[in-house]
Amino acid sequence: MSQTPKGFRLHIGIFGRRNAGKSSLLNALTEQQVAIVSDVPGTTTDTVEKAMELLPIGPVVFLDTAGIDDQGELGELRVERTKQTFDRTDVGLVTVASGRWGEYEDALIAELQKRNVPFIVVFNHSDTGLPSDELLARLQSQNIPFVKTAATADPEKQQGIGELREALVQVVPDGILTPPPIVSDLVAPGETVVLVVPIDKEAPKGRLILPQVQTIRDLLDAGQIAVVCKETELESTLKRLTPLPKLVVTDSQAYKYVSAVVPREILLTSFSVLFARQKGDLATMIEGAKSIARLKPGSRVLMAESCTHHAVEDDIGRVKIPNWLKKYVGGDLVIEHVQGHHFPDDLPALARWDLVIHCGACMWNRRELLSRMMHCRNAGVPITNYGLAIAFMLGILDRAVEPFEK
Repeated sequence: MSQTPKGFRLHIGIFGRRNAGKSSLLNALTEQQVAIVSDVPGTTTDTVEKAMELLPIGPVVFLDTAGIDDQGELGELRVERTKQTFDRTDVGLVTVASGRWGEYEDALIAELQKRNVPFIVVFNHSDTGLPSDELLARLQSQNIPFVKTAATADPEKQQGIGELREALVQVVPDGILTPPPIVSDLVAPGETVVLVVPIDKEAPKGRLILPQVQTIRDLLDAGQIAVVCKETELESTLKRLTPLPKLVVTDSQAYKYVSAVVPREILLTSFSVLFARQKGDLATMIEGAKSIARLKPGSRVLMAESCTHHAVEDDIGRVKIPNWLKKYVGGDLVIEHVQGHHFPDDLPALARWDLVIHCGACMWNRRELLSRMMHCRNAGVPITNYGLAIAFMLGILDRAVEPFEK
């Protein structure tokens, strides 16, 4: 993503008075010393740009501006440059030092609201001073999001940076979080994709499950050919196809059998892996899958399902994956399950877990799963999903993610 043109990046403008900690905030968010930080007012004399990949949002450009309260002849020029930055700001961060609020902050908010630019009020230097209860109540009454931070040069002393990243996920425009295609961008128009759809006790009577239906529709919309079969007919299906399909997508539960049948020259992945990318952040979930190697008897694993359903015999999330995990680890694990919107919502509660394994989240929008992933990131807990976890335990993770390496 380092090669993503600026025009395709989300532009995040950082505004505020001199010495509000705008440059410190930029350095904390990017985890780099991008901007010069000094106690001398007016250190930032022109807008500083930093392009980066901000997980889980994607490619962004941070715009660190000069203080809106700069003075003197040069100061007026700097303020004018800051005002020009509004024109290319997709999301604003109004930075306030130690709870200090006045006409400058009111003017920044009014400008952003006039432009219909979503923004977050960042009460920086919260370790030295906090906003009044009256001010917080006023912002809440106006539905203005705010976060309290302490952006310092020492990462161990920073406060609220994770919460700010999560708040950004909530306010970025929906178009920025528009999910990628499910599968159609992985193959060329007119090419064939074989979808392996087991019919077992969890398959709804008379229809397919939602991820399978959505994948078929995605292929048809893109002018590609979808061939659907059960795993028991896969070998004979492949023999009938000339030329061979570009890609085979399987239900994760049939990974072991399907990977043995599909020739190595044909790309292979699963519906669950497709949705790890479409609903969340694939790179983060791949790393989460690899963290299974660090589990040991007694480790704590949280199984999360986005929708509620009646668990059947050999349920994938409640029976199969837990059993595979215990076999892989070589002992018992502490495994709990959550469904729907029930999820640990504070860092201490979430930090108790060594790993979160999520379903494909086919019933959710992307923002909701990204928010849940951000919770895990803030708590230092790896997260993956069903298909990636199964692929890792079977030793075929590299093959399962190969279709995305282009």
